[in-house]
Amino acid sequence: MRIIDAAAWMETESRPGSEVVGAVGGSEAGGAAEGLGSEAAVDTSVRATIEAVRAEGDAAVRRYASKFDRSSPENLEVPHDVLAGALSELRNGEGDLVRALEYAKGNIERFARAQREQLADFEFEMAPGLFTGQRVIPVRRAAVYVPSGRFPLISSVLMGVVTAKAAGVEEVVVASPPLEDGLPDRRILAAASLAGADRVYAMGGAQAIAALSLGTESVGRADVVVGPGNKYVASAKKQLFGEVGIDFVAGPTDVLVIADAAADPDLVAADLLAQAEHDPDARARALVPSRLFAQSVSSAVDRRLAVLSTAATARVSLDAGGVLLVYATIEEAVRTADRIAPEHLELHLADAGALAPAFRNFGSLFIGSRAAEAFGDYSAGINHTLPTSGSARFTGGLSVRHFLKTVTTLRGTEGSGYDAARDAAMRIARAEGLAAHEASAKARTSVTRPGTGQN
Repeated sequence: MRIIDAAAWMETESRPGSEVVGAVGGSEAGGAAEGLGSEAAVDTSVRATIEAVRAEGDAAVRRYASKFDRSSPENLEVPHDVLAGALSELRNGEGDLVRALEYAKGNIERFARAQREQLADFEFEMAPGLFTGQRVIPVRRAAVYVPSGRFPLISSVLMGVVTAKAAGVEEVVVASPPLEDGLPDRRILAAASLAGADRVYAMGGAQAIAALSLGTESVGRADVVVGPGNKYVASAKKQLFGEVGIDFVAGPTDVLVIADAAADPDLVAADLLAQAEHDPDARARALVPSRLFAQSVSSAVDRRLAVLSTAATARVSLDAGGVLLVYATIEEAVRTADRIAPEHLELHLADAGALAPAFRNFGSLFIGSRAAEAFGDYSAGINHTLPTSGSARFTGGLSVRHFLKTVTTLRGTEGSGYDAARDAAMRIARAEGLAAHEASAKARTSVTRPGTGQN
């Protein structure tokens, strides 16, 4: 791995860009265009896919599936008995995996419910006669996109579906690309059944995002679409935002490990590789206290790569984006971390708990070397769908909030506060030249009418 002084890197490295995940097979190669192509070419191709689905509905979805997945399901929706059968098969064949998924589901649900409990409805009297309030309302239908690609992301099914259910969403659906038999990966089907998905659709790529966002003859229109995917999926979410809510536009996954001299170089190496194996475009970085420590980490990476089954992908990732940054002070490490705004930020520090509040920009924070990022990916209960490409500067990861609307209420009765609000509204409306606004406020003077409020 490259070893660079953090200060020099800060001077030369631009802020992380907005590139998205590289292409993989089938609909994960786009469902919109073959090959990789530039961002503009991807957007153009995806725009055509969206308009085809808008105009033709199911027929367009099947056509793209036939082209990119070499499979054209007769029915886009997977029958419920097939879902139940997939879970039964997995339970019989890999009972230990099902038990692990059940454990993870329980933790994800408990954490999401705890998040939901922090978001409360309320109404209070702002001033005599003036009542303002808040309501937190779940969307009616949410869609969770689950790519297949190099590996079936069964954990992403749980992260999306269980969180949406905990938020109170009435109907949660899953979409995942079909394999040659016309069905998504059996483990994805099993996970969807276990998570409590109401429907599962055999469709992938940009055409799936379009169908979920716009609705077709057999696919209900979702209010929110969440989940990871490649650059075509990301482009579709970006272009359809406004017609549907989204979580965020995801890019290549990344990790930043900050270690001090007391940290274990082998643990640092293990966590860097856990990220690098995801994708050739993944970014694995560490901030370390010395070049000697960096060399120890690099040697540990090499030792682990020699026996790692996913070494081919991890090597490409590390060669392209892996770097060990040597910091002079912990303050410099904090500044560098906030500049990078990593998806995953690990603190392999003796005083990790005390230093944790100093960090501002991250998707998820792992405090202390015992807090393995892999736990967050799978089983600890926190969500693994997180902002990438530096977007942790302005947004957080998937949570119940993505499935909820926070709306406000207003109610008035007789009182000095009500009168003051009316008079202030009249004066501001007059200043803005909006006569009807002023008249509407003025009409409330000494007038009592039946309505939704009291006055």
